[in-house]
Amino acid sequence: MNLKILIIGRNRKIAADLRERIKEDRKYSVIRCKASKEELFNVVPVEMPHVIIICLQDETRESVKMFNLLKDCINTGRVTIMVVARDDDKSLFMKYTSLERIYFLSRPVSMFALYEKLGEVDEELSKVKNLSSLMMTEFVNPNVSNDDERRSVLVIDDDPQQLARIKANLKEFYHVSLVRSGEAAFHYLTKKTPDIILLDYMMPEMDGPEVMRQLKESEEYCDIPVIFLTGMTERDKVVDTLVNLKPQGYIVKPAKKVDIVTKIIEVMDAWEMEQNES
Repeated sequence: MNLKILIIGRNRKIAADLRERIKEDRKYSVIRCKASKEELFNVVPVEMPHVIIICLQDETRESVKMFNLLKDCINTGRVTIMVVARDDDKSLFMKYTSLERIYFLSRPVSMFALYEKLGEVDEELSKVKNLSSLMMTEFVNPNVSNDDERRSVLVIDDDPQQLARIKANLKEFYHVSLVRSGEAAFHYLTKKTPDIILLDYMMPEMDGPEVMRQLKESEEYCDIPVIFLTGMTERDKVVDTLVNLKPQGYIVKPAKKVDIVTKIIEVMDAWEMEQNES
């Protein structure tokens, strides 16, 4: 099999060098991707690489958490993720990643170690064998669940077109359920508990803040993270709601697919961290 490899990261010099050497030495298909959420979201699901190599440099908490997008961009098959990093960036990555399995390569990069691992992946993509080279170490995140089930999202909005648009954006990554009112939402919740709720701010009869209040008052539903969906004209009202009811976040409509997925990942990561600490 001819591997498809995606190289991304702030360290453009190392990324460019790896790209040229891998193409020349191994004739693998190598794709270069800019270090941004938009590029990750647009390139990874389309290209579906077998290997992703992340070249770190002077990272921050936010730049490291960006790569958590890979968890939901890739929801089929096995992808081997390698991270090229110095010790400080490696420690930061391990602290803030929600990726399950990563292979770290020290700098300067041992091409022998890299090619050996690529050879293993090339032979058998579904299995990960023990590495014989001490230049590469495997990190298995102890905080990540082994449950492969996709997360479930409940969307509450009275606008059927908005519901259809959100489901089209999310169905690739999540199990999405749709309801058109607060009353219908609570009826749904008697049967199933979603991992997260997207809640329209403005709805007739029972509006978003009222639904949020009832959720917080319920022992069964108070721990479900909630993201408000709001139009630009409602932002000032939403700020008051954020202060008083403390939802986990909000999204301004109309929102791009990458913005919705990024916000869901951000909220779920923060919620899981909070649950682990409590």
